This record gives sequence, C-alpha cells and structure tokens, in this order.
Amino acid sequence: MANFPPVPSGSGTDQPGAEQNVLGGPLEPCGTDPLTGFYRDGCCRGGREDLGSHSICAVVTAEFLDHQRRIGNDLVTPMPIHHFPGLVPGDRWCVTARNWFRAHEDGAAAFVVLASTHARALELVPLEALMAHAVDVPPDPSSLEA
Repeated sequence: MANFPPVPSGSGTDQPGAEQNVLGGPLEPCGTDPLTGFYRDGCCRGGREDLGSHSICAVVTAEFLDHQRRIGNDLVTPMPIHHFPGLVPGDRWCVTARNWFRAHEDGAAAFVVLASTHARALELVPLEALMAHAVDVPPDPSSLEA
C-alpha cells in the first residue's frame, strides 16, 4: 500500500477544472466513513503523486475484496500507519482504475458511483464498463418507484 501524503491546501490536480466525473459533471465526494481518497479528503482525485490513479469510487463487495486480496491488494486488513481502517462490504472507497478494471475483466467488479468517479479513470477504463456496474441514485429518488 502506498504511503499517503497529507491533504494539500490546493486542488490536488495538475490542471484547473480537472475535477470532473466520468459523466462530465462536477466530481462529488465518494465517502467519509471510512474517509477515502488518495488525499484522504473523501474524493477520488489525485495529483502527480497518485501513480495508481485512485479515481474510481467503488462500493465494495465481498467478492471484490476477495479478488483484490488474491491479486496482492489487501483492502481488508487495517493499516493505521497509512490511515487505512480496512474495508468491509458496502464501504465506499476510491480504488485504482487498473485494479478495478482487472476485477471487471475477472468477473468480480465492485459497484461504481459514477458521479464520484474522476474522469481520469476513463484513461484506463471504458465508460461502458463503469456504467455496467453503476449504483448511482438519481437526484429525484421517487423516479425509482413503480
């Protein structure tokens, strides 16, 4: 696991206006319990330091966590030195685009919150793959009622 830097005072990105999600809108927070993000600010964004591109807001499942452990990415074991509490199914977490896509190809992808997934993820993952696992709730949840 990477050693996470402190939260910077700036935007954390290299270009102004780069804080867009994969749908072209403003990047929304991913999660605060546990506090996620490369900068531990709740958002799936990063700068030059984030070599892994922690850009996908995933809602993790047991299957995804098992898959990640099998490929050498233990997301379950707490690592307090890295401010990492360990994840349980249902947690929202900014995961690397590469590892999420590998899980997708292996049939173990986690759910994705599109509004909280940084547009940078599209450099490695097709939008169609992300949309196939989307769990976004529309602005008006009453539209989900039959």
